Amino acid sequence: MIVKDTNRAIFLDRDGTISPDEYGYIRDPDGYSFYPETPESLKLLKSLGYKLIVVTNQSGIARGYFGFDDLERVHDKMRNLALEAGAPLDAVYFSPYFAEGVVAPYNVAHEDRKPGIGMFRRARQELQINAAQSFMIGDRLSDIGFAKAAGLTSILLLSGNGTKELPKILEDKSRQPHFVCENILAAAQLIQRYFP
Repeated sequence: MIVKDTNRAIFLDRDGTISPDEYGYIRDPDGYSFYPETPESLKLLKSLGYKLIVVTNQSGIARGYFGFDDLERVHDKMRNLALEAGAPLDAVYFSPYFAEGVVAPYNVAHEDRKPGIGMFRRARQELQINAAQSFMIGDRLSDIGFAKAAGLTSILLLSGNGTKELPKILEDKSRQPHFVCENILAAAQLIQRYFP
């Protein structure tokens, strides 16, 4: 019998996973929204006892497109949408780094930027996450690389950039996802069925 760990978690990418990624760099919370299926998905995952942790690369800071205050307002809206869905987020981590950026000191390579696992290490330390019973859900090669390096079960979504990135991911034998799902709801239903 497999014993459920109370510190198992779902790591979630933001853009292309729980929210649309067709609007470019979002600095205004009025421009941020969930996919229609996201509230139901988060509520389902929360009901299964998983912690919900957003891990998102936000290179717009290093690129000079928006500041920390702008990002915090967007993330406040994201947290409120999750709360309204009955699925409060347990943590939100972001990486402001991008080596080709223009804003110091964030224009450097950094382990916080996925596929680096700096954000995972912080979550594991702060929330005592059990990686072996946890998942990473995202739409990019960097999300799958993050999952592999952190020892998480990976789910690639075909929403966002997933369909475009799938051929690259399939070519990279070192970053094969454990599962591929159409969207966040399909991923949540898969977890409910096989990892309740």
